[in-house]
Order: sequence, then structure tokens, then C-alpha cells
Amino acid sequence: MSMIINEVLPTPDALKTVYPLSDKLIALKKERDEEIAKVFRGESDKFLVIVGPCSADREDAVCEYVNRLAPIAEKVKDKVILIPRIYTNKPRTTGDGYKGMLHQPDPEKDPNLLAGIIAIRKMHLRAMEESGLTSADEMLYPENRIYLDDILSYEAVGARSVENQQHRLVASSADIPIGMKNPTSGDFSVMLNSVTAGQHSHRFIYRGLDITTSGNPLTHVILRGGVDKYGKNMPNYHYEDLARLMETYQKKDLANPAAIIDANHSNSDKKFKEQIRIVSEVMHSRNYNPEVKKLVKGVMVESYLVEGRQEICENMEYGKSITDPCLGFEDTERLIYDIAEKC
Repeated sequence: MSMIINEVLPTPDALKTVYPLSDKLIALKKERDEEIAKVFRGESDKFLVIVGPCSADREDAVCEYVNRLAPIAEKVKDKVILIPRIYTNKPRTTGDGYKGMLHQPDPEKDPNLLAGIIAIRKMHLRAMEESGLTSADEMLYPENRIYLDDILSYEAVGARSVENQQHRLVASSADIPIGMKNPTSGDFSVMLNSVTAGQHSHRFIYRGLDITTSGNPLTHVILRGGVDKYGKNMPNYHYEDLARLMETYQKKDLANPAAIIDANHSNSDKKFKEQIRIVSEVMHSRNYNPEVKKLVKGVMVESYLVEGRQEICENMEYGKSITDPCLGFEDTERLIYDIAEKC
């Protein structure tokens, strides 16, 4: 095989031993997990806002961002639950480009997977410790999720992964909400088939073990828009899309019907400022129809310290995205307060 072994990596258990959660953080995660789970079970009418950079590229900027979210989270906690988006893996359509902090803890240097798995765990732990908030990440590589499974309170399976059998089966082993994005085609049936798989029990091989999962009743959908056969964006956050999703859900025997609306990606055509308008429309749709309100549990917003994006270079601007363009922090703060008023 044309494959070179660069290094034997530590097991997740070994890494957790070196970088463990304190008793305080274990209790924090338990409390946050239950608060978030109640939203998906319909036991709480709080609204979820999963917000943060497109990709977490450096610990200091990401932790500053999350720390600035913390006082806002406290102000809106009666109505809104903020979940920092700390995405350490970045899917690439062609396979080229920056693949996230797990691959490159320093975007300007060569990939280093050992340094990467240490860096992402340390960053997530620091963000928890300093802010009192537990975070979300993407399940891009199912075998890697257990390096962080004791830390995360939310995970998403991306549009390019949602049809993959391993992602679906591993989602069935999680005890936190797992959001299944619609594929890039926009197909609702593919997305809901993935939710069905995630909610059921399965037996399969995982990291060299024969395992059986219990199924995850908190598996749900994320609408992120799609593209047609000509590559044109097809948003799916409009009221008609939400009504169609509601009808499609009703035909399925699924626990805890729920949707998160991703305000960026193909919903915004990556025009990051559009996220403000899109979230406003989603809130209007929820308030127009009580059944839609019951279904739509939250939104996902890409945001960083500085708005826009930049190329990787020698003199990068601190706190500005190096992947998809993001809202700046000031706009994000106003948006969160607006959500709290309307939800």
C-alpha cells in the first residue's frame, strides 16, 4: 500500500489521562448536557444558538471569543442557551487546503497530527474552564470523536458526511445531541434516513472493537441549504421549507423531532452578513406557526472576533477567519440579544 506510518498516536484514554477534566468540569458538562437535552426532548422552550468561527484556528483567539460570549450567555440564559462552536476539523471539497486545528495546530506549518490532537483537547478544556460553557464540534472523522467525547455538548455531521455509514452508526453511540445536515443536494430524505440510523441500535467495528450501540434519541436535522445540478444555491430556511420538513418528519417514526437552521453555507451563499436577516426570518416563521416553533430548536451562526475572512499568510489578522467568512463579534452580540427578544 502507498501509505507511510508517520507516528503511532496515543489512544483517547491515554490522552484523557494526561489532559483530564476536573471534577468541576465534569459537573459542568453534566449540567449543560441535561439543559440542552431538555430542549430537544421538548421539556424546555429555550432556544439554542450554536455560534462561533467557521474553523477554530488558534487557541488564544478562540478562547477570547468564547470568554466574550460568557457574559452574554448569562444575560440571556432565561430564554437562550449559547453553545460555542469550536470546530477543530475542516472538511475540504477537493481535499486540498487547511483541514483544521487537528491537522495543523499552526496553520502556517506542516500538518502534525500528534500535536493536533493535544492542541484541540487543551483548547476545548481551556474554553470550558474559563467561560463555563461547553461547546460544539463537527464529527468529521468518527474515529477521532472520542478524543473529545467527554468534553462536547453538541456535535454535527456535515453535508458531505451525512450519507456515510460509519458517521451514522457512530452517532448512534453518542449521549449528546447529534445534528445531521442535509447533503449538498438538499435532499431531505437522505438527512432523515441518517437521523433514523442515528436513533437506532447497531453492531459494527469501531477502533478494532466489535461494539453494539444503544441508539441516540437526540439525533436530529440541520438545514444548511443545498446546490442544484448547476451549482446554484438552494436555501432551505424559508417558511415553506420548514413546513415541508415538518410534514416529512410526521411520516417518520422518530423520537424528538427537531431542527437546527444553519444560517450560513448554502443558505446564505456564504454572504456572512445575510446570517442576520436569515435568523430574523427563522424567528418570524417560528412565531407565525406554533408547530414550526416546536420543531425549530435553534440556529447555527458563523462568527468570530473580526468579520470576514483572510488568506493564510505571514501577517494574519488576529481573530479573523481563515476559512469561510464570519460575522464580527459586535454584530453577533446584537443578533443574540435580538434572538432573545423574539424567541
